[in-house]
Amino acid sequence: MKPEVAVFDLGKVLLDFDYMITARQLADDCDVSAEGLLRLIDQTRLLLDYEEGKTTTDEFYSEVCRQTGYRSSFEKFRDAFAGIFAEIPAMVSLHARLKSVGIPCFIFSNTNEIAIHHVRRKFPFFAKFDGYVFSYEHKSMKPDARLYECVEEATGRSGAAIIYIDDRAENIAAAKPRGWQTVHHTAPELSIAAFESLGLLEEPE
Repeated sequence: MKPEVAVFDLGKVLLDFDYMITARQLADDCDVSAEGLLRLIDQTRLLLDYEEGKTTTDEFYSEVCRQTGYRSSFEKFRDAFAGIFAEIPAMVSLHARLKSVGIPCFIFSNTNEIAIHHVRRKFPFFAKFDGYVFSYEHKSMKPDARLYECVEEATGRSGAAIIYIDDRAENIAAAKPRGWQTVHHTAPELSIAAFESLGLLEEPE
């Protein structure tokens, strides 16, 4: 079956990111080293609770300040915390090609409020998706089945009508029992080839 909608993970698929950028920018304003700050904010329980909507932006920021002694402004923290992203051009182009042939496209991401606010402002391609499912808004994270249900509700599709691309194997694995078609993203050229093999990049007759 040819998929009817494409669902994209965000980080490491459309946007690369590196939390060491944040750590280096903020370390001079903290009582811990850049490495110590990185250990606090990179895929830790503190970050995961924030991305699951268990804590607010204010609560997350306050806890970072408490644990690091950060003493500059929230604005500086926000900009450094979010300024970790860079486009992956080939994958942004893949999204544009899918849109050009009429395939609806959606974002499905474990992420947080600060990051999405920044991405919306900085990356014009992001506004061209047909819908978005963010972990922090639904208080659930991939690979929890509840969030995949939210994608089916947002897209109005289920099973093989959905093609889903993600760089994390556990997130792909959670989609398979639902019958979704999947692409485990490891390199842009391989992912693009997978979409081409399904005939998704061909002009409709």
